[in-house]
Amino acid sequence: MQKLNDLKKHLKPGEVYRRADLQAWSNAVDRHLQQLVKENVLEKLSGGLYYFPKGTAFGKTPAQEHELVRAFLKDDRFVVTSPNEYNALGVGTTQLYNTRFVYNHKRHGNFKLGNRTFNFVRKQYVPEKLTKEFLLVDLANNLKRLGEDQPALVENIKKKAKEMNPERLKTITDNFGTVGTKKLFASAL
Repeated sequence: MQKLNDLKKHLKPGEVYRRADLQAWSNAVDRHLQQLVKENVLEKLSGGLYYFPKGTAFGKTPAQEHELVRAFLKDDRFVVTSPNEYNALGVGTTQLYNTRFVYNHKRHGNFKLGNRTFNFVRKQYVPEKLTKEFLLVDLANNLKRLGEDQPALVENIKKKAKEMNPERLKTITDNFGTVGTKKLFASAL
């Protein structure tokens, strides 16, 4: 019981933990994790991934997306995006999608973390943050997956490309773009 209480003292509300992170404070980490989940102190998000929820007047808050993905990947080199982000570019996309992409260096596939599903895509190049140039290249990469008017969207992408920083757009296209995206931007710039 003492070791379990010692483990509880190290937990911080709103934090996501891997099983391995908690081993330093427990002599029976699996048993202690089972007890903490049973007592609703921790929520099990997926195999080896746990969340210590933060309580508010409205109930428990879910894990922050960035912290959740960071703990799952054991890495900070990723970017989370959605096709919904394309709507802010002003190129004519209007659909809403229930998909979250995580571009990263480690994992590939669909993973359920807690009650959220992420589509992890392994890429050699991952930007540090989302930019309009990156979103435009990502839109061009995923054009065929979208339920939009394709010919009109291609024309709008070409127009939008001319408004953006050409060096940044070329760098992102070279590093992240598919062959079709590279051809599209080569003709647009």
